[in-house]
Amino acid sequence: MERDTSVAETLIAAARQLSARLAVLRFAPPVSHTYDPLTYAWAAHEMYLRRYAAGHRRVVFLGMNPGPFGMVQCGVPFGEIAAVRDWLGIVAEVQAPALENPWRPIEGFACTRSEVSGRRLWGLFRERFGSAERFFAEHFVANYCPLAFFERGRNLTPDKLPADEATALRSACDEHLQALVVALQPQWVIGVGAFAEARASAALAGSGVRIGRVLHPSPASPAANRGWAEVASKQLLGLGVWQ
Repeated sequence: MERDTSVAETLIAAARQLSARLAVLRFAPPVSHTYDPLTYAWAAHEMYLRRYAAGHRRVVFLGMNPGPFGMVQCGVPFGEIAAVRDWLGIVAEVQAPALENPWRPIEGFACTRSEVSGRRLWGLFRERFGSAERFFAEHFVANYCPLAFFERGRNLTPDKLPADEATALRSACDEHLQALVVALQPQWVIGVGAFAEARASAALAGSGVRIGRVLHPSPASPAANRGWAEVASKQLLGLGVWQ
């Protein structure tokens, strides 16, 4: 796997900048709590960047934002705990957030709930590539937005925010995505779901990067529950991303 530590350092600085920029934003009800795992789970996220973003990558898979039992708990995109710990080889201390949501407590790597989307995504990559090193030799996985939003115990996705709040959030996240693409120099950005594809298309217009999409692996999607890995593989083969 090609290693260029300057790329990882660039992305570490960009992630810190994004987190600081988003820290000043405020979100009105129904949002009751906001989590930024780039703060309390920073140790694991930094480890992820140093280990797997040290060099250019041909394909970037782009998710929407952290899931409540994935990146929210462990700081790694689509962070199904078992996959992060056992396949990616990342374990780190996770702090308590500044304002913890009592309906969605942070358990870190002790979380026993499964992040189904992450289990499906990393499971496909493990099945196809075997080792994390082989996958990350050409690929990277990121989230468009690092924040998770909750209405008490209910997960709220960024596409549901009112226009004024969404504008400020998207401005910061667009700039971060642009910085990520400049650093990683991918040929493809593949949105995991329609929202990520749309944001990539808007933020990267004119960049020369090719944009594609795969079905989101969420268990809320009936199509994803009927063999997501097979559907996503066919989509990637059809695009020419995979051979």
